[in-house]
This record gives sequence, structure tokens and C-alpha cells, in this order.
Amino acid sequence: MKLFVANLSYDVTDEVLRNAFEECGPVANAQVIMDRNTGRSRGFGFVEMETEDGMNAAIETLNGRNLEGREIVVKVAENKPPRRRSREF
Repeated sequence: MKLFVANLSYDVTDEVLRNAFEECGPVANAQVIMDRNTGRSRGFGFVEMETEDGMNAAIETLNGRNLEGREIVVKVAENKPPRRRSREF
């Protein structure tokens, strides 16, 4: 049960994200997405909850809640279509 979390403060770490979501249920994984060029947070991340009940509780409880000075957005993560690789010769 993967959740998309947006509007994260640039100071939020994987650990801060995990701790915030653990109040709703067991967390399998929490990751803040980092820019590969700058090494700085891109302002969003993903959290995998171990149960559907935990996922629903996280959406209900944490969507719109203040985390490190910002109101976060929490919703079910959408499946991303596979990227096409350009074939340049």
C-alpha cells in the first residue's frame, strides 16, 4: 500500500517521514526523493504502509497536517507508466 506524500519541507528526512506515519500503523518503507544533481530534497516522497487499514488511517489523519512547517498532501500513489528510452546513435 504505497502513498505519495507531497509538499514536504526540504528539511524532512526519511526518518522524520517514517516517524510521522508510524502513528497510523506499521511502515514498511519511507523515502524522501532527492534530486540527483543537487542532493537536495525534491519536496515529495513515498511511504509504504504494511496494511490497508494503516494506509487509510494515514490518508485520513495526515493529509493536510503540518509536518516541519508545511501542510503535507497524502494520497494513494499512482502507478507510473514505464519510461521510454530514446535511442540515439
